[in-house]
Amino acid sequence: MLADLVVRARSVRKFEQAELVQVEILRHLVNLARLSPCSANRQTLKFLLVADAERNAVVFGHLAWAGYLPDWPGPSEGERPGGYILLLNDEELGPLKEVDAGIVLQSLVLGAARAGLAACILGTVDRAKLQPALGLPARFRILYVLALGKPAESVVVEAVGPDGDVRYWRDVDGLFHVPKRTLDDLIVEV
Repeated sequence: MLADLVVRARSVRKFEQAELVQVEILRHLVNLARLSPCSANRQTLKFLLVADAERNAVVFGHLAWAGYLPDWPGPSEGERPGGYILLLNDEELGPLKEVDAGIVLQSLVLGAARAGLAACILGTVDRAKLQPALGLPARFRILYVLALGKPAESVVVEAVGPDGDVRYWRDVDGLFHVPKRTLDDLIVEV
């Protein structure tokens, strides 16, 4: 059921680093993205697949993790992603339509969950340094990095408390809590 898949597709920030994501799985996910709708069918988005320990380390070194956890620098060695998909815009094909990136990222995350993988969409990327570190031609603008791998943490979705705080947090046992507004809080009636 789609609802179950959406609930399983939580952002995870700790992975089983030793289990690299296979390139075939990354290709499968990109195929889902390829088949997703896009503005005027322009198809300006491209994808860089990273699935080996050396290049994973390069990508990891240019990312910032979990803005609501300022004292946490990101996954420790052994808990880092097993692979990445970099979402790029091919500037020679035209400007990005932001809605396309959102649709594609949702397809990738849902596909990852269906494949038993966890994912985390990262927008805080040192693009100016990552681009040359990967030898990525200037025509490709890095939009987002999707971290992927076998999850090494559990995520609990819960209702936002009476204080309205939507910040995610970890409890003393390391369980990751993600507050979500209720359905009634989201629906506007006029």
